[in-house]
Amino acid sequence: MHTRTMSCNGYLRSDGLFDVEGELRDITPIETDLLFKLVPAGEPIHHMRIVMTLDTAMVIQDVSAHIEAGPTVYCVDIESAYAGLKGMQIGAGFRKQIKAVVGGVNGCTHLTELLGLIANTAMQTRFAVGRVERNGRRPADESGTMNPPAIINSCYTNRADGEAMKVLWPMHRRPAN
Repeated sequence: MHTRTMSCNGYLRSDGLFDVEGELRDITPIETDLLFKLVPAGEPIHHMRIVMTLDTAMVIQDVSAHIEAGPTVYCVDIESAYAGLKGMQIGAGFRKQIKAVVGGVNGCTHLTELLGLIANTAMQTRFAVGRVERNGRRPADESGTMNPPAIINSCYTNRADGEAMKVLWPMHRRPAN
């Protein structure tokens, strides 16, 4: 009766920044009367996109929201609110910060939901850039103090005292206490 698809893609730009494009589509196989409009079978009830530009520190440099299709003509009125995310840093507390700016009546439920996936894709894109920059070198092969990885304590596997963190952040690279 209903299909929701959400997709995100991250791209490295020639200026060293990267873009993450997120898209959400809700499609129903039957003609749907939404009171404000009639949606033909197979056409989107929702079709929304967000494009976010970030630097390597995960600070949002630019963001734009686009509502291609929504259940009412009023939905597009909120697109510009997402520019308020500019300057925020993706990391601990990001979801709380976005709710303060575009949560509830200050945003669109669907666009705001898409931001979580965009943040995850941004992190994965940054990690991909790091893997390319690392060029096969491993943290244990290097010397000198290394800052804690961004993913430390983000989940069970990446806990500070876990086996994975011994590879990602070797003891000989950690700052002295």
